[in-house]
Amino acid sequence: MAEPVERPTDGPVTRWRVWKDRMSPVPGNGADDRRFVAGSAVLGLVVAAVAVLAAGPWDTGQRKAEHDRVVAEERTGGVRHVPDPAGPRPAPSAPAVLTALGERSGRTAPVAAGTLDAVLTPLLGAPGLGDVSAASVVDTATGTQVYAHGATTPMTPASTVKIAGAVAALSALGPDHRIPTTVQVSKDARTLTLVGGGDPTLDGAALRALAAGTARALGDSAPGKVRLTYDTSRYSGPALHPISPNENIAPVSALMVDEGRLDGSDHGPAPRTADPAREAARAFAEQLGKAGVSVRSDATSGRAGKGATTVATHLSEPLSALVERALTNSDNDIAEALVRQTALKAGEPASFAGARRAVTARLKALGVPVAGAALVDGSGLNRQDKVTAQLLTSLLTLAAHPDHPELRPVLTGLPVAGFSGTLGERYAATSRGTGLVRAKTGTLTGVNTLAGTAVDPQGRLLAFAFLTSGTTSPGEAEASLDALATALTRGGR
Repeated sequence: MAEPVERPTDGPVTRWRVWKDRMSPVPGNGADDRRFVAGSAVLGLVVAAVAVLAAGPWDTGQRKAEHDRVVAEERTGGVRHVPDPAGPRPAPSAPAVLTALGERSGRTAPVAAGTLDAVLTPLLGAPGLGDVSAASVVDTATGTQVYAHGATTPMTPASTVKIAGAVAALSALGPDHRIPTTVQVSKDARTLTLVGGGDPTLDGAALRALAAGTARALGDSAPGKVRLTYDTSRYSGPALHPISPNENIAPVSALMVDEGRLDGSDHGPAPRTADPAREAARAFAEQLGKAGVSVRSDATSGRAGKGATTVATHLSEPLSALVERALTNSDNDIAEALVRQTALKAGEPASFAGARRAVTARLKALGVPVAGAALVDGSGLNRQDKVTAQLLTSLLTLAAHPDHPELRPVLTGLPVAGFSGTLGERYAATSRGTGLVRAKTGTLTGVNTLAGTAVDPQGRLLAFAFLTSGTTSPGEAEASLDALATALTRGGR
C-alpha cells in the first residue's frame, strides 16, 4: 500500500470562471513602480478575501469578488457606483490593511533586513516542525530577501513544487493557451480517431459536443458503422507515477475524462481507472451512438491514417484557469499536465524526464535560482523532488512583478487562509492571517511545507516559503507553519 500523501482538499469546486488579471505595468521603472503594482495586486487579493468571508465557497466568493472588482473598474460614465452598505463584513484585520494599501501603496519603505529575525527564528524552532527547516521571505516590491534560514538548502517540497510547474507553463505558453482534444476521420470515413491533447479536465459535456460535431461533419457520408480508435501518442514515457497506484493521481495520459475519477468527484483523492484513455474512448463511443453515429466493436488504440482530417475540436479552459485550479485544489493530475505541456512547447518528450528538463530550462531562462533543484514531477508526490526556499520565493516574486502579468494566475490561484482550497479549514476566523495569507500547501508523510504571500501592516506584499522535514504530527506542523505566515501579517511582531 502506498504511504499517505497529499491530503484531500477543502471546499467544493464545481466550475471555474475565467478571470484575466487586468493589471499592466505602470509607466516608469525601478523599485517604486514595482511597489505600486505589487500594492495594486495586493489590494485586489485583499478585497477578494474580504468578500469571501461572507460569501463562502470559491465559486460564489473569491472568484466572484475578483470578477466584480474588475467589472467595477471598467465601468464608464458619470454615475458613481456606491457599494451596498449591507455588503460583506470584512475580516477583523482588513480595515487597517485596506487603509494602508489605499494611502501608501508604492510609498512605504521597504522591509528592513533583520526586522523579522527576532520573531521568525524562534518560531522555526517549534517542535512540530521536525528535524530540518528552511525559510525565505522576500519583499516583492524590491526583490530583497529580508529573512533567510537555510534558504539555499535543497529540500523535499511536496506540493509546493506545483508553483514551479505553474510558472513554467504560463511563461512558455501564456495564460490564454488552451489544450485541444480532436476527432479525426479517415479519407474513406470508415474510421474515427479521438486524439488526446493532454487535457485532464475533459468531461462528459465536452464528449457530447465532440460527438455532435462529428455527426454533423459526417452527415450522410458515414458508411454504416464506423471504427473508433484513440490516440495518446502526444505523451510518452511511463504512465504510472512512481507512487502509483494511488488515489491521489491517475495514470498520466494524453486522453482522459474527469481525471480518470470513478466516483463523480472533482477534487481530492478518488478511485481511478487503470486505463483513462480506454475509458474516455468508451464514453465517447456512447456519445457518438446518441448522436446517431454507430460504432462497431470496442475502441482500440491507434493513430489516424494518412489523409485523415479533423472534424471536431474541444478546447480546454485557458491555462490561467487550469493553473488556478491546480494550485487551489492541489490537483495532481492538472499539475502533471501543465509540465507536459511545457515539455511539448520546448520540443521535449511529454514524459516525466522531458518535463523535468523543460521546466528546469524554462525557470533558468527566467533568471530563477535553480541550483540544487530536482523537479522530477509536476505534482510533488515524488520524494526525490528537491527545491530551495529561495527558489520558491523567487518564483512568487516573479509572479508579482509588473513585467510578468502572464504569471499573475500563480498568485490568484493560491488558496486563501481560512477561505478556500487546502487552506479552507486552516486559520481561525479571528486569526490575523485569515484572508491575508495566500499559500500553497505541501504534505507528505514527514514533510510539511507552505509557500505563498502575506500582506504586512504597511500593505507590503511579502513572498515566503517554509519547508520542513522529519515532522511527526501533521496537525502540529501545519499549526506551526501557519504561525510563521501569520507573523508576517503582524510585521514580525
